[in-house]
Amino acid sequence: MRSRELVLAVAVALIVAACAAPTASRLPERPRVGFGQPISEADLAAWNIDVRTPDGLGLPPGRGTVAQGKAVYEAKCVACHGPEAKGGSMYGTMVGGIGSFKTNARVLTPGSMYPYAPILFDYVRRAMPMDRPLTMTADEVYAVAAYILHLNGLVPADAVMDQSSLPKVQMPNRDGFIPDDRPDTSAVRCMRDCK
Repeated sequence: MRSRELVLAVAVALIVAACAAPTASRLPERPRVGFGQPISEADLAAWNIDVRTPDGLGLPPGRGTVAQGKAVYEAKCVACHGPEAKGGSMYGTMVGGIGSFKTNARVLTPGSMYPYAPILFDYVRRAMPMDRPLTMTADEVYAVAAYILHLNGLVPADAVMDQSSLPKVQMPNRDGFIPDDRPDTSAVRCMRDCK
C-alpha cells in the first residue's frame, strides 16, 4: 500500500511541477520583426501582365514579324506543336478549324475559337514554352502570334504585330459568343457598407 501512495505522490508532484514551469508546448511568441519585405511599384509592375483582350489594353511595347515568328516557333515551339503548328508530340493542331464551331466537329485552334487576337499573345506569354513559361520576350511573343495568325490565314506574310496592330486583327469567331446575362455576372463586389 505504501508503494502505491509513493507512486501517487510522485505523479502529483510531477504534475504540479509541470504546471508551474514554463512549457515547451506553448506557442512561441511572435517575432518582433515583420515577415517579408515591402513590395515596390517596380516589383508589382513585373507581375501586372494582364491584357484586356477586346482592345489590347496592357499589351507591352514590342513587335514581331511573321518571318521572325517562324524562326522563334522552330526554336521554341515545334517540339510540342509540330511543323507549321499542325500538331506535334504534345498538342494537336493550332491551324484550321475556322467555321467549325458551327458544326458538331469542332476544331479548337486560335483561329477558330479566339474572339480577339490579344488572347493569343496573353496565353503564349504566360504559358509557353510549357517547360519555361514567362521566358519569351515581348518581341518573340508578338512574332509567334504573327506566325500563328498567318498560318490561320488571318494576316498576310508581311504582317507585323505590335500593341496597336494585334487588337485590329479580325478574328473569325469574334461574334460567336453569347453574352452571359445570368444575374450573378452583373454583381458588384462590395467591401464596405454593403446593402
